[in-house]
Amino acid sequence: MGFFDRFRNRTVTVSKYKLITDEGGGFYAWNGNLYQSDIVRSAIRPKVRAIGKTVGKHIRETIKPDGTKDIKVNPEPYIRFLLEEPNPYMTGQMLQEKLATQLELNNNAFAYINRDENGYPMEIYPITATACEALQNNQGETFLKFTLRTGRDVTFRYTDIIHLRKDFNNNEIFGDSPAQALAPLMEIVNTTDQGIVKAIKNSNIIKWLLKFNQTLRPEDIKKQTKEFVNSYLSIESDTVGAAATDAKVDATQVEPKDYVPNASQMDKTTQRIYSFFNTNDKIVQGKYSEDDWISYYEVSVEPDVIQLSGEYTRKLFSRRERGFGNKIIFESSNLNFASMETKLKLVQYVDRGIMNPNEVRAILNMAPREGGDTYVLRKDTGQIGKGSDEE
Repeated sequence: MGFFDRFRNRTVTVSKYKLITDEGGGFYAWNGNLYQSDIVRSAIRPKVRAIGKTVGKHIRETIKPDGTKDIKVNPEPYIRFLLEEPNPYMTGQMLQEKLATQLELNNNAFAYINRDENGYPMEIYPITATACEALQNNQGETFLKFTLRTGRDVTFRYTDIIHLRKDFNNNEIFGDSPAQALAPLMEIVNTTDQGIVKAIKNSNIIKWLLKFNQTLRPEDIKKQTKEFVNSYLSIESDTVGAAATDAKVDATQVEPKDYVPNASQMDKTTQRIYSFFNTNDKIVQGKYSEDDWISYYEVSVEPDVIQLSGEYTRKLFSRRERGFGNKIIFESSNLNFASMETKLKLVQYVDRGIMNPNEVRAILNMAPREGGDTYVLRKDTGQIGKGSDEE
């Protein structure tokens, strides 16, 4: 049973609708077997894992009468549980990785928000669809009609869909498909792989041609050919690398001419695919420096994390709730990928009230300790303007 079989009564029937876009608008999953490529998987895996490692938090930020901010983290338990375990089949990390994978492969990623009878979000399910259309009823309400891989169609209100997108240009709703840009590269990769496989298979073709100078029966030809193979070509043969024939037979070695893909061409194609996904060899192979990762994170990972935070916020909370300071933030610290030297320097931030001891311990992959969430301030420091004789 699929995820959405249990929501048949939740799907919406739109009797009168129109397509929002006029150019055959819609999302179609690219049937280019993109995820079957080892190059593509290795290119997107670091980013997917990095997004999966972010921690979703419910933040409520309000202004006190004295003008200071009152910040509460995870004030509503049901939102915290929703972020930690969005549905019975996966954790928050798994959902984030799945959405990130779909976003990289199709430039679109979807998740359905299942709400209770009072409209509160209770579950979030990823939607893996082969096609999607944006519809609009007479009241101007937007719907998304998904064609699932089972062939069944489901329609949900757009307000109940977390929708991530990239290369957001030609379509008003969906990100542009990567098919047109990636198809030529993937064809080169597939052709190269087939050439390598063919070259390996050709290693088992005929390597010697025996020409008998007398007329033999077919069974005798097979017999003498087998004797030649066993005597000179078998690995069990006791010959010393030399073969001898008499005037009855001429032995000629056949040199197979196989196409072996040029290593430079293969490398250039791989680099073009890496460039498409904003990555490089160092990131893929885990040989990056601290600065390499920070650059990669800021260029490739952080924009998607910001989009994820914004989309969760506007779909889980109403405008009124957002007006009261409710938002979802997916936190990720670049310091998790910093060198040990940089991490040890964070200790000096503890007695300045910038970080508490448990925050530093988390970056050092150490368990929190009791009382470690309290911020500490050195006695020789204080708030400017208080306890000072300066005017």
